[in-house]
Amino acid sequence: MKRLGIDIDGTVTCPSSILPYINKQFNLNVTLSDVKEYDLLHLVDISRDEFAKWFHGAEPEIYSGSPLAEGAKEVLNEWMEMYELYFISARASHLLELTKEWFTKNELAFHHIELIGTHNKIATAKKYNVDLFLEDKHDNAVAIHEECGIPVLLFDTPYNRDPIPDGVIRVATWQEANEWIKKWEVKNSLSF
Repeated sequence: MKRLGIDIDGTVTCPSSILPYINKQFNLNVTLSDVKEYDLLHLVDISRDEFAKWFHGAEPEIYSGSPLAEGAKEVLNEWMEMYELYFISARASHLLELTKEWFTKNELAFHHIELIGTHNKIATAKKYNVDLFLEDKHDNAVAIHEECGIPVLLFDTPYNRDPIPDGVIRVATWQEANEWIKKWEVKNSLSF
């Protein structure tokens, strides 16, 4: 059975999940189309340290209240019987129980959740020998593809529109990801 590495925030969760919290805290009216880079510091007029302190305190509320990306639940639950689902996230490890509770509340099945506390997911993808990765962060997608030699599906957002190499595949929806993986599975069935 093939193993899929799957990012959580901005991939399984709606990529705009954090924006209501930023808007409320900093009295803004930012929408996803305003977010042109992954680092959100450009949206606010405070130091990186101040933003990090706010985010650290707000993480539990943000992650508990994050809505699912459209179509994620249906596709992931379909995949549960066909693949091993390994969720690999930059969230800090102390958020594991909260993350598992969110999966349970949203009726999402999983085989494993790994919160690594860093955006560098290459070592974890290699450790768990994932066959394909799903991601929303552009540089992560490119690095995982190049270092692990596996296809990476990059969920299209306004903040990840830089060019991508062959092997990183831009998808707009979970349904499109599902269709791509079905074709990939058929194409590679002889080599597994």
